[in-house]
Amino acid sequence: MTAAAEAALIATEMVLPGKVAPSGLRPVQRTLPAPAAGEALVRVESTAVSFAESAMRRGRYYGQPAFPFVPGYDLVGIVKAVGPGVDRALLGRRVAALTKTGGWSTAVLLTAADLVEVPDGISADEAETLVVNGLTAYQMLHRTAKVQAGQTILVTGVSGGVGTILTQLAQHAGARVIGTAHPRHHEALRALGVEPIDYRDPDLTARIRKLAPDGVDAVFDHLGGESVTLSYGMLNRTGTLVSYSIAAALDGTRHVLLDFMPLLAKLAFWNYLPTRRHASFYDVWSGSGKPDSAKREAFRARMRTDLTHVFDLLRDGRLTAKIAARFPLSEVAAAMELSESSGRTNLGKIILVP
Repeated sequence: MTAAAEAALIATEMVLPGKVAPSGLRPVQRTLPAPAAGEALVRVESTAVSFAESAMRRGRYYGQPAFPFVPGYDLVGIVKAVGPGVDRALLGRRVAALTKTGGWSTAVLLTAADLVEVPDGISADEAETLVVNGLTAYQMLHRTAKVQAGQTILVTGVSGGVGTILTQLAQHAGARVIGTAHPRHHEALRALGVEPIDYRDPDLTARIRKLAPDGVDAVFDHLGGESVTLSYGMLNRTGTLVSYSIAAALDGTRHVLLDFMPLLAKLAFWNYLPTRRHASFYDVWSGSGKPDSAKREAFRARMRTDLTHVFDLLRDGRLTAKIAARFPLSEVAAAMELSESSGRTNLGKIILVP
């Protein structure tokens, strides 16, 4: 093991001790063991703030671990050491990983099979904008909704990390994009080719109907709650609704299941109606299965294929990384406050640099 790898074994992690304000996160140092069989030690170059961490600090993310834990849904970094059974060609390579938690650290131990190599020519920060967001956008667009050239889609929160990538992928596929966002981002969104609408417009439904009188082919809704009812009503006769978050419930006080389960029930009910419309909830972890199971291997293969394709689009200039801001990991509190301020209307992804 190299001296650099040995130094990386001492990691600084940002620990979420409980339901606290962003300022309540605390740095903790711990020594990581050498990689075990099948593991790789990754020095983190870039991670990010997302809706998931904002929900977790409130105790409102379904399936989050018990406090205390280290947040961080995804990361990009350099492989510094590998355990027995892992191809040593990974050493020194830049890789990306979905972690759900644990990414807010200077170094992490990960299962090597879960790593996706980042193509040469893409920076760590650029790649980080695409890990969970790019994978989510690509799979919702092509695996769930199966959007085709000439179709029209509606994206709620189109200025966010998922929305900006979804927009570019949709246009690359030849689709038209209508999106809701804060007016401060409308000019930039028009430059991306979006037809923006103020998400606070009291005549939102009428505004969308004016742009798409017969309804849209697909809606991608991150709000949940009453928003999905509006979104379903915006579909044309054969349209698809893809719900992928319950951001509207972020500041709620009741148990998160009391918001999540009614949403799933509503989507299921719509699918029983005698129509050609379809509604579903997208979860990036769907089908992941247990570690080392056949389902897990299929999940890894699908993730690697889709994320590599999105990385290639970025490398070839057909996608542009949208970075709202960069913060040192030590300033994660300020990054979270920005993410959660002003109606959460940042353009792109907020990056953390360990």
